[in-house]
Amino acid sequence: MTVYAILVLAAGTYAFRLAGPLLRDRITLSDGVRSLMSIAATVLLVALIATATLVKGDHFAGFALPIGVAVGGLAAWRKAPFVLVVVLAAAVTAGLRLTGVS
Repeated sequence: MTVYAILVLAAGTYAFRLAGPLLRDRITLSDGVRSLMSIAATVLLVALIATATLVKGDHFAGFALPIGVAVGGLAAWRKAPFVLVVVLAAAVTAGLRLTGVS
């Protein structure tokens, strides 16, 4: 059963990826739809970040992780190098956990 599910998901993923190049010249999107698609992609990314940051399992992840992610986001917004963003976020989260902030 698992193998069939994997094969169906693989075929569906391939079909979606193939649809883009095949339909590129046949479908034209208005500027409003393009704007909405861009906003939708941003909303999905923020929702993913929020769920990964605020929830661990079935419970609240604590304050250390969201603060660390916020520091990393601030560093990324200030155009810091990616390695520095990751190190800052991890260091702040670890430092807060070390001081007892859950």
